[in-house]
Amino acid sequence: MVQKLTDRRASDQLQMLLEDDESKGCVQCRSNKAVTYRLILAIIGAVLGSFPFGYNLGSINAPESLIRDFIDTTQIRRDGEGFSENALTSVWALTAAIFAAGGCLGAVAAGWWATKFGRRDGSLIASGLGIVAGILMISCRRAESYELLILGRFLVGIQSGLFTALTPLYLAEISPVQSRGAVGVLHQLALVTGMLTAQILGFPTLLGTERSWHVLLGITAIPSVIQMIILPFCPESPRYLLTVRQDPSGCQKALEILRGSDNVQDEMDMLTTEKEATSQQDSPQSILQILNEPSLRKPLMIGIVLHLSQQVNGIPGVFFYSTRLFQDAGLSEHAAKYTTSALGVVMVTMGILTVPLMDRAGRRTLMLVGLGGMAIMGTVVTITLCLRELVDGFDILSIVFILIFVVFFALGPAPVPWLIVPELFTHEARPAAVALCVFVNWMGNFCVGFAFPLLQAWTLDFVFLPFTVMLILFYVFTYFKLPETKGKSFQEIRALMEATEPGKPKDGASYDTLHSDGLNTGSLKRTGYTNSTTQKEAGKGDFSYGSVDEVVLFEKMP
Repeated sequence: MVQKLTDRRASDQLQMLLEDDESKGCVQCRSNKAVTYRLILAIIGAVLGSFPFGYNLGSINAPESLIRDFIDTTQIRRDGEGFSENALTSVWALTAAIFAAGGCLGAVAAGWWATKFGRRDGSLIASGLGIVAGILMISCRRAESYELLILGRFLVGIQSGLFTALTPLYLAEISPVQSRGAVGVLHQLALVTGMLTAQILGFPTLLGTERSWHVLLGITAIPSVIQMIILPFCPESPRYLLTVRQDPSGCQKALEILRGSDNVQDEMDMLTTEKEATSQQDSPQSILQILNEPSLRKPLMIGIVLHLSQQVNGIPGVFFYSTRLFQDAGLSEHAAKYTTSALGVVMVTMGILTVPLMDRAGRRTLMLVGLGGMAIMGTVVTITLCLRELVDGFDILSIVFILIFVVFFALGPAPVPWLIVPELFTHEARPAAVALCVFVNWMGNFCVGFAFPLLQAWTLDFVFLPFTVMLILFYVFTYFKLPETKGKSFQEIRALMEATEPGKPKDGASYDTLHSDGLNTGSLKRTGYTNSTTQKEAGKGDFSYGSVDEVVLFEKMP
């Protein structure tokens, strides 16, 4: 039954209720704003799992010729002949690509893994894979076995695939609402820091030598060892304890540890309300279940497209083949390698800058600025590449514009997908949804990395043009479909997503979305069900609700 309150007196009474509820700080209570040392420790323990992903993306490139020689020499010692050139290339390609294959496998398993073992304990087990992988890779040269190297790359790929889901999940679920964006960006920052570390250590003056390349690869075990030391001192995700383990007391204890206070009842109430609002599906959902759930199609589509926009934009080609791109632009091999390292410096620098920006500018704004800037730079890079033979200085300009292209990538498309996908789903769908989106991410990375040199051979200087077209399409999709999630609780975000689902009234979310057992006026206000906030925070303005003078109350139907 729908009943309109048009009487001014009733409206004033409702406004008083809203203000009173807000004054109590229902969701974003003061104690939840503090960043405690135990929260910082948990964040460090989590992002140590992201570091090996970036490290192993960057560690294999610098010693390529050394590893190829090792593979060939090992085979000669075995059979006296060695590999043919084609066979050697195939073994090398397998060594490089097996990392992505392991990543895809880890991503697919991540949803089940996060539910079965938990976010923290699942990370502990996954870090063990990294330690084993590091031991295998550092031992391969002494054991004269390239098979150990391939197996190590495969295991660290599985580990990286798991952590691309586990880390964003854990960070999203332990963070206070107001700092969730800044905390979520740290996954991407740790990833690019790992990549830069590998590029620097791979210099010939450091570990990129015939005697040390295996040490370069084996270093990936060090952050995993540190992670195994830190994580036992960190609490499990409070949401996981409440919704999966059905352990309210454990949830409250975890919150008290993370917030550094026993004043967490408001946040406990919020988590309980969120759980009750989705009580019809208490058990965690599988990937097949979320694909068949109509209410999840919109957030799932947004998550998949955002992760595709992170990869199908040309950036894997820039990172994988940057040395060749810079050499084609006129740099020497030595200068091209150092310029490639500059890409890592740009990514880390921008990663640091986006930490405060994520909760100030918002996810949607940064995503739009990043995609738009990349589209413009992709066009400019194409022009400079086409005219570099005719105009002096355009070859150097193309390098500068590629670096700016990376700057815009690091501003939005790099961090936002990791952060926003866990925000779009309720607790029972979150692990499977994140796993599916991460799998799409890995597949996009593999496909673009594989196709880029072929596309470059076919299109020559127009290699960035197809990706520019994709960036424009991603921009349009983001502009019209992605809501702003900055500063909102998971329940508020879900209400925002449900407001425009098929069959839902556009002038308000369902009763169950607002509260499980009655109208929660605090949630009504915080969710933005007024003209003054909804149009601004929803993003494009798809959502329109009545003012306080004309509130629509939804009552349960028999």
